[in-house]
Amino acid sequence: MKFQPDQFGSAITSYGPGWIAVAGERIDRSVVLHSTGERTDWRCSHFDELTDAHFAPLAAHKPELVVFGSGAATRFPRPAWIRALVEAGIGVEAMDTGAACRTYNILAGEGRRVIAALLLEPGEESQDGLK
Repeated sequence: MKFQPDQFGSAITSYGPGWIAVAGERIDRSVVLHSTGERTDWRCSHFDELTDAHFAPLAAHKPELVVFGSGAATRFPRPAWIRALVEAGIGVEAMDTGAACRTYNILAGEGRRVIAALLLEPGEESQDGLK
């Protein structure tokens, strides 16, 4: 799926199973995107590797919302993982990574303080079986 480039710093311009593109640069590892334009690697490659240490640092950026893209299928983070975000009054929405890309672009394009934490698993297949 292709998107039209938006006017904020880290718009997701396209995505597919196991990858996204930001400003034309293809990214095939898990990543955290901030609506401010900041981008950092998210040091995890599988859902089962996630811990609270992956989510807690996101609270320091004080977003309104963290959009968690959980891969090809929607998987919900364990409550212990997102405790720091909830205690800081930061919303967390979990969805498959494609939906997270679209949601992030809409919210960031509206000027909202949003973070997309996108799990991009190696060899990931889409829900329709395509790689």
